[in-house]
Amino acid sequence: MSKIALITGITGQDGSYLAELLLKKDYEVHGIVRPNFSTEDKIKNWRIQKIIKDLHFHKHSIENAEGLKAIIKKINPLEVYHLAAQAYDGHSFDNELYTFNINLNAMHFVISSIREINNKAKIFFAGSSEMYGDGKNIPINEKTLFVPSSAYGIAKVAGYYLIKNYRLSHKMHTSTGILFNHESPRRDLQFVTRKISHAAASIKKGLFKNFELGNLNAKRDWGHAKDYVRAMWMMLQQEKADDYVIGTGELKSVEEFADKAFKYVGLNYKDYLSIDEKLKRKQDLGNRIADITKAKNNLKWKPEIDFDSLVEDMVESELRLISKK
Repeated sequence: MSKIALITGITGQDGSYLAELLLKKDYEVHGIVRPNFSTEDKIKNWRIQKIIKDLHFHKHSIENAEGLKAIIKKINPLEVYHLAAQAYDGHSFDNELYTFNINLNAMHFVISSIREINNKAKIFFAGSSEMYGDGKNIPINEKTLFVPSSAYGIAKVAGYYLIKNYRLSHKMHTSTGILFNHESPRRDLQFVTRKISHAAASIKKGLFKNFELGNLNAKRDWGHAKDYVRAMWMMLQQEKADDYVIGTGELKSVEEFADKAFKYVGLNYKDYLSIDEKLKRKQDLGNRIADITKAKNNLKWKPEIDFDSLVEDMVESELRLISKK
């Protein structure tokens, strides 16, 4: 019999790649989706279009505890991957109550339901490098102190401790992957990496004449989402649950990303770029770099897609999308 897995956030970047990975491993894959979800909506479901017929969907709000419990009881999954989160505007406190509700309370609903229904099921929780605040170029590992400075980061830290408590107090297989920035062609356009790859392809094809960025010097530990979902799966295959920092161990700047992207299409980004001060974060807590020693040693995991390949994949995908239009 196939293993049964449940993914929250299945239509997102990570959820779609994870669903593909699990299907290849012969899992029966279920996803909790919004109440207004429709398999016919190709605009919202573009990331999962190729596999949509192979997935099982359950329409429900993850803010409803009793409804979640009923779905989990019906599915009875062996593995649960909680990826759903409010991320983009959660870096400020402009919408903090909604951010906390989605990023913390929903996690609590899921894990408490699993404990009641089948406490042998394995749970993965998606943490974030935002839990550390300002990294200051110092490699971050699992023992680094958390200093969150955003609603999103605070909620993720609380979720981490909740996961850890269930693991220690209730002997459940619960793990947190503390995920550093991971990108792909499936990123939303409001994220800087996708904005750059989209601009490079569009300018090359004559659709754009220029583009705007904020802080070119901002640095991130950028990896490919495909590598990161592989790490998620590997965590739940371990005999003992644990928490792992997942990243690349390399810092790259926005300027380096733009340079690589435009060079891929034979252009110089400087010829088309203008700086918009409004796009600069008031407080950019970047320069967080991952120390993935524990993941390498315990999981035998390491990223397989390097920075150059990530950028090329994103630009090439944009070129293909433009050609189809």
